[in-house]
Parts: sequence; structure tokens; C-alpha cells
Amino acid sequence: MDRFEGRCWLDWWANASTLLGSIEVAAVITARDRGWDAHGRLLSNTDEDRDGFAFLCDQDPVFTLRFADGSTVAVTVHPTEDHRRFTLTEYTGPARRPVEHHIDLTQP
Repeated sequence: MDRFEGRCWLDWWANASTLLGSIEVAAVITARDRGWDAHGRLLSNTDEDRDGFAFLCDQDPVFTLRFADGSTVAVTVHPTEDHRRFTLTEYTGPARRPVEHHIDLTQP
């Protein structure tokens, strides 16, 4: 494959059995001499989907890129400021990473 252009999904897994979010995207992946370049955009234009995607990116930018045939690759998402477009790099770190998030429940 020298180039892929099409629809796929960015899945965010909390653990091996809990999928917390999935967003359909249009992606373009191009093979290079060393690795590949990838970029894309969210297919949904709703603020709810964009906000959910932004929240997950802020928690941990490592997603599973899932293609229509079911194949997957771990990627790190690098979103633009508005969280509607992004670039991807292959994730090569450990399969399990700690993620810590605190919610401030105090009222000002």
C-alpha cells in the first residue's frame, strides 16, 4: 500500500475490555521511505462529537485507528486547535500506560 484514503475510526480504550469512545474520521495515509505520514478530519460536525474527541485527546492522545476491514494500528493523535483535524504518528510505546484524571467537584 502506497496510499490509503478513506473512512476509518479512532477508538479510545480505557482498558482491554472498555471502549470509551469512537469517532468516525476521514484519513489519508501515505507511505514514505521511513514510515508513513497521516492526517485526517472528523466526519461529524457536531460540537458534542468534537468536544468528546477533545476530552479523550486531553486524557491520553493514544487511540486505536480501526479500518473497515477490522485491522487496527495504535496511533498518537495530534489534533489541531479546534479538534476537527489532526495528524497521526504510529504509537510505539508500552501497551499499558497509566492515565490519571481529576475532576474538581468543589463549587466556587
